[in-house]
Amino acid sequence: MGFEINIKDIIDILLVAFLLYQTYRLIRGTSAVNIFIGVIAFILGWFIVSVVFKMQLLGAILDGVMSVGAIALIVIFQNEIRRFFSLIGSRKNWKLIKWLYRVFEVKQSAMENITIMHVVIACKNIARTRSGALIVIANNSDMNDYVQSGEIINSTINSRLIENIFFKNSPLHDGAMIMSEKEIIAVGCILPVSQSQDIPKRLGLRHRAALGISEKTDATAIVVSEETGRISVARNGELIINITAEQLERLLSKHPIE
Repeated sequence: MGFEINIKDIIDILLVAFLLYQTYRLIRGTSAVNIFIGVIAFILGWFIVSVVFKMQLLGAILDGVMSVGAIALIVIFQNEIRRFFSLIGSRKNWKLIKWLYRVFEVKQSAMENITIMHVVIACKNIARTRSGALIVIANNSDMNDYVQSGEIINSTINSRLIENIFFKNSPLHDGAMIMSEKEIIAVGCILPVSQSQDIPKRLGLRHRAALGISEKTDATAIVVSEETGRISVARNGELIINITAEQLERLLSKHPIE
């Protein structure tokens, strides 16, 4: 009897391919990508042995490995799994909720623009003096663990305050600043460092920390290089290097960079 493929099978194949592609995107550039490729190769081998050739003994052994391997995969890919479900639960992935959110936030847009300008002006001045800075703008993900690693200040967002905190002689200069859309929550915070191999060697720990927090949360991280004064932004696990103050303003305003 030949194989019969119907619409349901095609949809099933497309969904599996989509999930595999999204998983690869989450771990691309990390050490976990080699493990992912190995797992896919093992699953294909198991499918050929158990389903295609129906080898009972070898298939039984591989079935046992598969049942235990599911638990091992959860341990190995726990950070990627957490980020995957965080992205699914983000309001940015739900168009209706996003539309309603915009409708009810229209009155706050002017305040948001003022907040953005404070951040942009601070980054521009810090870049000119090459003081260096790492600013994290929280979104929906829980940032409490990172906030608790620093000094909680709960202050109004102000460009002068941001510049003073990242002044070279400041004791909080080397840590990260975490802010929401309305206030500076904490300073001197410790962030996770990305293990991605795609980061250029010339970039330092601030850039790796910015990329690290964007890999684990949906926050946006802004880096001002202490060596070059260049501004970079990390979000959604990607690092955008060397942007202008105008491009930073557009990015924070949710507009694409030109």
